[in-house]
Amino acid sequence: MNKPKVVILGGGFGGLAAARALHKLTDVTVVDRHNFQTFLPLLYQVSTAGLAADHVAYPIRGALRGTKVKFRMGSPIAIDHKNKEVKLDSSEVLKFDHLIVALGSVTADFGVAGVSEFALGMKTVHEALTIRAEIMRRFEDLCRFEDDTKFSIAVVGGGPTGVEMAGAIAELIRGPLKHDMPKVAGNIQVSLIEAGPRVLPSFASSLSARTKKDLEKLGVKVLVNAAVEKLEHRKITLKDGSVLQSEITIWAAGVKGSDAMSQLALPVAGNRIAVEPTMQVKNYPYIWALGDIAGAIGADGKGLPMVAPVAIQQGKFIAKQIARVSENKPLTNFKYLDKGSMATIGRNKAVVQVRGIKIAGPIAWLAWLWLHLFYLLGGRNKIGTMADWTWNYLTFDRGNRHIMDSN
Repeated sequence: MNKPKVVILGGGFGGLAAARALHKLTDVTVVDRHNFQTFLPLLYQVSTAGLAADHVAYPIRGALRGTKVKFRMGSPIAIDHKNKEVKLDSSEVLKFDHLIVALGSVTADFGVAGVSEFALGMKTVHEALTIRAEIMRRFEDLCRFEDDTKFSIAVVGGGPTGVEMAGAIAELIRGPLKHDMPKVAGNIQVSLIEAGPRVLPSFASSLSARTKKDLEKLGVKVLVNAAVEKLEHRKITLKDGSVLQSEITIWAAGVKGSDAMSQLALPVAGNRIAVEPTMQVKNYPYIWALGDIAGAIGADGKGLPMVAPVAIQQGKFIAKQIARVSENKPLTNFKYLDKGSMATIGRNKAVVQVRGIKIAGPIAWLAWLWLHLFYLLGGRNKIGTMADWTWNYLTFDRGNRHIMDSN
């Protein structure tokens, strides 16, 4: 009997989870514009010289080894609904019985002028290396000046990504850069800008307060109730009219579903694909969406968070749904099991919230390290990451301070 053909657009957490769960039941093809999966939760450490870039990337074919899943490197450009085909930019046309859209997210500017021109995003390895290169290049400029020139770095967005980025930059300055040139390191200021009343707004207020305190101990200037009006060259204007100098602005204020959803002409709800509770795309029962690009609604009536656990659970769930379709069984609705949230601020500093349990400090930091190692793909990547972390911890140094962008 011919197996149903499933095409999965996107080789991230959710796409790979769906592919692994479906490979015995269906004929699966994964499509991604890269031939590797990026471990996004650790990308900020590449940006701040804590990890080598290849430790957060893993070949998609390697992740699918041992299965019969096929892989195509490319991007989708159109869906032919009548013939159930998806066309790729490589000119290849893939037939499908089920199409799973798992194309992830891109940086969202929320209508703030100047973000694309004057801010650095952090969604790809290339962007992470660009941030690292910009920080190190400005540091070398200050070393050359040998004066009291100030250097300001601003991180916009006080969620987990912004908090982790600001803390990591502060530790880069307090550690290796201070050891290299103490006077220059003393002239570098890091700011974290959050539009709301507190950082980590999805966490308990006590953990938000602890995080703010820990960041300030590291020398980060934390600004709350500070909504950004516009970005200009080396300048940030807030909605209250105040102006901040910022030689490097890193935008961590949020993300939206991949731009491919409009190119593929799929229905949109807000800035994500509109889906039914079954995870089927509205009006297209043979198309499914998962992860950051899917506008799934949680039990609280709000959109589910754009985090890896959601995508992984949805990938496995959609595999079961497709099996139900094949067996002519009724579909069920997706229910997200929230296993908690965590964010690291720096050495021995992290916060963890699991339902009613709140943990901060070294225990939370160790839990954060273990969980990220657990989800990281590839034995080589795990060993390399452990080696980098151990070296960084014991020596207060970071050996990945290379300027390796396209310039």
